[in-house]
Amino acid sequence: MEKECCCTHKTKERSEEEFRSLINRLNRVEGQIRGIKNMVEESAYCVDILIQVQAASAALNAFSKELLASHIKTCVADDIRAGKDETVDELVATLGKLMR
Repeated sequence: MEKECCCTHKTKERSEEEFRSLINRLNRVEGQIRGIKNMVEESAYCVDILIQVQAASAALNAFSKELLASHIKTCVADDIRAGKDETVDELVATLGKLMR
């Protein structure tokens, strides 16, 4: 007997170019985080670690901006064209969470 999924999770098909770009950005962030961890393990100077944390934070923000732009250009625009005005409310709520 098959169980019905009660999840409401959405998914998105990404182009190979978008997928590669996002993964590359995340790989860079991951490398930066590993570098920060190594700095802590090697007792690096606090200011040097903080500078690297800021760089990793900026890289993660760049990832978020790219993903948000893609979301607006594709998912949001497509839903609005299809008459799904609730997508605008979802976008506004998402932007509110991102701007905290």
